[in-house]
Amino acid sequence: MFSKLAAVTAVSLSVLAAATPTSFVTRQSCSTGSVQCCNTVEKASSPSAATILGGLDVVLQDLNVLVGLTCSPISIVGVGSGSACSAQTVCCEDNSHGSLISIGCVPVTA
Repeated sequence: MFSKLAAVTAVSLSVLAAATPTSFVTRQSCSTGSVQCCNTVEKASSPSAATILGGLDVVLQDLNVLVGLTCSPISIVGVGSGSACSAQTVCCEDNSHGSLISIGCVPVTA
């Protein structure tokens, strides 16, 4: 009886997995807010990031942290023209500096 239950469960899960359109699933949010589309993502120690951070009087303890430059939130997939990102899709810890810079970024893969 247990083997029949296990077989039915395995078949059911494989059917559900096959029916899920994974190519259309995109992460739209992260624990810190919306997923961002940034023109560039680089270390905070890079000249361009350091210039922006200095201009905003932002001091970071770790200069190896990734920052996103010229970022914008990605809208809901399939709605409007903002649903695609032709640059780098990231999730960042600090998006409080407008679209200029986002701090503590991690690349997001679909």
